[in-house]
Amino acid sequence: MGSLLPLSLLLLLAAAYPGGGRARRRRGARAQGPGGSSPAPSDTSAPFWVRVSPGFKAVQPGGSVWLNCSTSCPLPENSSLSTGLQRGQTLSGPGWVSYQLLDVRAWSSEVRCFVTCAGETRGATAKITAYKRPQSVILEPPLLVGNEYTLRCHVTHVFPVGFLVVTLRRGGRVIYSENLKRYTGTDLANVTLTYTLPARPRDFWKPVTCHARLSLDGLVVRSSSAPITLTGLAWRPARKALASTSIAALAGILLVVGAAYLRKRPLMQNRSKERRVSAG
Repeated sequence: MGSLLPLSLLLLLAAAYPGGGRARRRRGARAQGPGGSSPAPSDTSAPFWVRVSPGFKAVQPGGSVWLNCSTSCPLPENSSLSTGLQRGQTLSGPGWVSYQLLDVRAWSSEVRCFVTCAGETRGATAKITAYKRPQSVILEPPLLVGNEYTLRCHVTHVFPVGFLVVTLRRGGRVIYSENLKRYTGTDLANVTLTYTLPARPRDFWKPVTCHARLSLDGLVVRSSSAPITLTGLAWRPARKALASTSIAALAGILLVVGAAYLRKRPLMQNRSKERRVSAG
């Protein structure tokens, strides 16, 4: 009887854990690798990050830039860069790779860095913007036509024009502003803004300035003109022509009077000598 008790207990355990032996055999099989050795633990699921710096960079057209791609993966299998820009040198070290990009002329480019770690690939994105600060911002002297001033501002050699805002200020206050986002050209350009302003006495002697602003996704580039003072003495073209004619006529009169005086001067000197001789 005593020998039956262990057998009954064994049967009860088998009923409570069906397939327990098979499960143990499967676990044992997985624990053994080829040749009976245990495989190295896999870190496929281990998280890792990829970063690229700088994440945003603005350069002048034709300039170059270095991008650094770094990762927390201890043993990266592969690193690569996806870009339409011209590539230069490549430098690398533990956990990082630096890429040089040359002759940047596109106003906006996305560059993606990829790293593969334990069979998983992750990436990071940087944005590069090419720009050109205006070579000059020139506000012409105001021209008075009727009862309106004509203001003309020139912004030269600027890029990209589509991100340019031109603003006119009078006495520090904005009187007109124009956003040029409708322009999509990819070349350096010259921009001329013309605006008419009513001529009011209260605005006389106030300075007017022209401002150019490039807003490039976080980078703001500003340039301004020299101030021009509004006066009531701004002349129309017809007035300028009349003034020039009057000045020329006055100069002619002065020349005639001067010539007559020079001709009479010797005669007057002779008569003066004759009077002195008679008196002696």
